[in-house]
Amino acid sequence: MSGERLSLLIIGGYGTFGGRLARLLGDEPRLRLLIAGRSLEKADDFVADLRSPKDGSEGLGSSNLGATLQAVAFDRDGDLTEQLTRLRPDLVIDASGPFQSFGEDPYKVVRACIGLDIDYADLADSTGFVAGIGGLDAEARAKGVFALSGLSSLPALSFAALDVMAPRFSRIDAVAAGIAPSAHVKIGLNVVRAIASYAGKPVSVLRQGRPAQAPGLIEAMRVTIAPPGVTPLRSRNFLLVDAPDLALLPGRFAGLQSSFTGVGTEPQLLQRLLGLAAGLTRRKLLPSLTPFARLMQRASHGLAVGEHRGGMFVRLSGLDAAGQPLACGWHLIAEGDDGPFIPVTGVAALVRRLLGGVRPENGARPATGELQLADFEAEFRRFSIASGIRAECEGAGLPLYHRVLGSAFARLPPAISAMHAPAPAGSARVASG
Repeated sequence: MSGERLSLLIIGGYGTFGGRLARLLGDEPRLRLLIAGRSLEKADDFVADLRSPKDGSEGLGSSNLGATLQAVAFDRDGDLTEQLTRLRPDLVIDASGPFQSFGEDPYKVVRACIGLDIDYADLADSTGFVAGIGGLDAEARAKGVFALSGLSSLPALSFAALDVMAPRFSRIDAVAAGIAPSAHVKIGLNVVRAIASYAGKPVSVLRQGRPAQAPGLIEAMRVTIAPPGVTPLRSRNFLLVDAPDLALLPGRFAGLQSSFTGVGTEPQLLQRLLGLAAGLTRRKLLPSLTPFARLMQRASHGLAVGEHRGGMFVRLSGLDAAGQPLACGWHLIAEGDDGPFIPVTGVAALVRRLLGGVRPENGARPATGELQLADFEAEFRRFSIASGIRAECEGAGLPLYHRVLGSAFARLPPAISAMHAPAPAGSARVASG
């Protein structure tokens, strides 16, 4: 802590996710937010926008007792020790990327933070980056700091949902997770580059309990995202993506047989075209889709067709305590433009815990298990986001109406829930509709 304030350096602070994190934390008066990037001009413009009233709102001016905002230039390829020493942050949040292309020294920012006794967290979605940060664990412990990687939808939020559902099972055989962004949300170029980097390339998964490889953006799974009590998203195919969960799940669930992480975009026609392009890479007719990332981004922006809502799911299947088949899933739907805030809710929750005096254990590791689902849900309340757990198959034989409604069944009027409660077999006569 710097005095009574916590100083945060957000690398990529005016970007797709760093900018949303700044907006989410901007009303916290105990924070000093350093909005950082290579362009000081862009950082200045972003800070000015945060401070200015917009669309009738009050903005984040000093009259609102909000965070202290400062635009700074930061070059991850420059002298990191000099820059970090000059800026003196308590916590560095790396919201830039793509983490898949950080070159021969991907952890140089992490190591610089550890060397200067600065805590670190990131929104990395790169399997190799997140899984490999544990190599700096001893160094971080020795310096008394933490370095958490992957504090995003996958794997931090997905593992928080898994931790809530796992106690229902005596054995877990398969885990699948997926993200369905709204077609109307402008996807950042770094996100598109990350996806393009493994399109058609082998992605490590589990099949029949053994390590296997499947083609990225080609293998598919069909899922309907349907939180209890909420109108579901249209059923769609999710294409396999390389997410940190795939590397971390075997260590979480011994004996796991199958794993999958995917993305389901709208319109599905555009996604099918993306799958066909990935097929060209798989057949080595194209070396990579990365050179087409900007074109892919333009296509996604130009074909914004469909519902303006997005979602996420995490699904487990296996056996319950009685040895009967069991499958259940955690589902989430975000309305309008609220979906892109979900990846930064974990960092926001971490920061609020720090402000409350709750600090993660020192060391460097993936961010799985650092936050509970309730921590994320507390941040969700700021948005039009609905989530919940739905039992998809119960060996105990719950009534169909209960299985369809999931946890929303408990919110029914007593007379309605009683009518659908288990009862001895009998007959009824309907007198009128």
